[in-house]
Amino acid sequence: MSIWLTALISIALIFDFLNGFHDSANVVATIISSRTLSGKKALMMAALANFAGPFIFGVAVANTIGHGIAVSEFITIQVLIAALISACIWNLVTWFFGIPASSSHALIGGLIGAVFIGGGVHALISKGIIKVFIALFASPIIGLFFGWLVMKIIFLFLKKATPKADYIFKLGQIPTAIAMALSHGANDAQKTMGVITLGLVTTGYQKEFSVPTWVILISASAICLGTFGGGWRLIKTLGAKFYKIKPIHSFASQFASAIVIITASIFGGPVSTTQVVSMAIMGAGAGERISKVRWLVLKNIFLSWVLTIPVTALLSIPIYWLIKLLTH
Repeated sequence: MSIWLTALISIALIFDFLNGFHDSANVVATIISSRTLSGKKALMMAALANFAGPFIFGVAVANTIGHGIAVSEFITIQVLIAALISACIWNLVTWFFGIPASSSHALIGGLIGAVFIGGGVHALISKGIIKVFIALFASPIIGLFFGWLVMKIIFLFLKKATPKADYIFKLGQIPTAIAMALSHGANDAQKTMGVITLGLVTTGYQKEFSVPTWVILISASAICLGTFGGGWRLIKTLGAKFYKIKPIHSFASQFASAIVIITASIFGGPVSTTQVVSMAIMGAGAGERISKVRWLVLKNIFLSWVLTIPVTALLSIPIYWLIKLLTH
């Protein structure tokens, strides 16, 4: 195995670990905030489910990353490494400031910038990028709506409920959190699988794009370990700053998020779990009472969503040229 391919796989796994570390808040923030599980138990449960996700729901998202963004002849090992480094830097910056930014946006932005500078605008596949952008930007809106809808349906059936219903939702969070973690592993880990497989094709180790079992295994393991590490800064943002989360809100937001992300994973849409979960939490709060949600918190999060793709795209350009210089 060449030095550059080894470097690519290593950096891809670092990105995957950071993805799990960065996005662990998506899965466990509400269940910890509602005091249903301790942090360690919630993270362990989420990590194991993250690992299992790709094996259960397949690799449709990896195929989208492999075929849908750039013309294969313009995808070089330098392009892939530049995209990954750019995404890793952005993940670390947003984690440090406790901003739940999107690892998916970061990787897509890095790929677009590196491919563009390496091969020009004609190296990008417009139809594939449009599909990816629709999945990335429509999914938070759908998450907000589903969070609101699930909460409304719950209240419809709870008109004559006793306080014991709160205990039912407390227990109900566990299966919904597992479903959320499975969907996260099924969607986010596959982006790393797609990049590694592209590297194998680019360097001639594979003739066609097909994700090997060992790539699924190491990618799932990396995101599992990252999730267990837990990004506590982001857990605090998602679990406390929107409003005071109770078991009913946690159940509704997790259920809504899992539906959106699993559906996207099956159809190969690379969505941002961070965005979907954030908006589903807000939707669940708004489903009870619109004034319950601290909508101003959305300002900083929305700013990171808008900036992530252009910033990582621009960041990948000097990284690409530096790698080219080192290659020569």
